[in-house]
Amino acid sequence: MNSTAYLIPEQTVAFEEEIKKSVFITQLAHTPSIESAKAFIDSVKKQHSAARHNCWGFVAGRPENSMMWGFSDDGEPSGTAGKPILAQLSGSSIGEISAVVTRYSGGIKLGTGGLVKAYGGGVQQALKLIQTIEKKITTLLRVELDYSLVAIVQSLFTQFDAEEVEAQYSDKVTLIIEVEVNKAEALTESIINRSGAKAMVSPVKTTRT
Repeated sequence: MNSTAYLIPEQTVAFEEEIKKSVFITQLAHTPSIESAKAFIDSVKKQHSAARHNCWGFVAGRPENSMMWGFSDDGEPSGTAGKPILAQLSGSSIGEISAVVTRYSGGIKLGTGGLVKAYGGGVQQALKLIQTIEKKITTLLRVELDYSLVAIVQSLFTQFDAEEVEAQYSDKVTLIIEVEVNKAEALTESIINRSGAKAMVSPVKTTRT
């Protein structure tokens, strides 16, 4: 699993322009899965049901994971809409992003080159408007320890940007800690060392992204 962080969209943006009397409306949104990408596409199609074309592309996972890519020309000549849209998205280094470009035709033919430029250019302009945030890849650790060691272990969390997400108190204390995947091993070693090997650290099966 790739544990490096990547950028994702912080909000939905739109960019509109008129080219030879055709209106092109580009909308970008954060879509963390293929299902959510398709839901966004469907919502735009309903929003612009009167438009002749709602062409789209998505990068539904990590930016470089082509298994999570998709695109459609939605009736435009093959290769003139979906591929240029996807090319802009996949080249942006932003993950979990979808684009739908709606075209209200003005009756003037743009030609294949004009369509490629219009669809790709709309996404390129919309990408300039978008704000991104960094998505960190995290995992969960279970720490079992005596009450006397809790403060010592908790003092390490800030150092490793770790967060305590759950605590259970019985004969011993069990803490569930969320930490970036690439810091989990170092945090585990530090907990064991600082506790004199009295704290037990184990991974929780679920990996969170």
